[in-house]
Amino acid sequence: MPDTFNSWFLITLLHVWMCLVRMKQEGRSGKYMCRIIVHFMWEDVEQRGRIMGVNPYILKKNMMVMTNNFYAAILGYDEGILSDDHGLAAALWRSFFNQKCEDPRQLELLVEYVRKQIQYLDSMNGEDLLLTGEVSWRPLVEKNPQSILKPHSPVYNDEGL
Repeated sequence: MPDTFNSWFLITLLHVWMCLVRMKQEGRSGKYMCRIIVHFMWEDVEQRGRIMGVNPYILKKNMMVMTNNFYAAILGYDEGILSDDHGLAAALWRSFFNQKCEDPRQLELLVEYVRKQIQYLDSMNGEDLLLTGEVSWRPLVEKNPQSILKPHSPVYNDEGL
């Protein structure tokens, strides 16, 4: 993908969605964390737009389009993750690739990436995720596929408490 504001947004959106999927499993605290994650994602979008010198009027207009794309992608990804790989591939093709993926191997790689990230996030302790707020991501291509089953133990920073 080209290194653009839009490609950053698409990648961020996908990873935010994966965090939301995991946090929704943590009951009331997880749902609260979902709202926080989405709030800070939009703050980051605004800040990056300003840093890049995007006209405030255009940024506001683009954010309305991105909000619509966000909800459409979340809905599609949710449907895709509950489906088979064909369903997830269709959702990624529509939202992530904007219906412009010429190489099916890229789509296959992204489906595999999403499935292993979700599996990896599911293997993490929910309480640790809520306490630290830190998520580690697996590489796009695994050198050792078995390593996804062994998440790192979190390090708590409770200095000053």
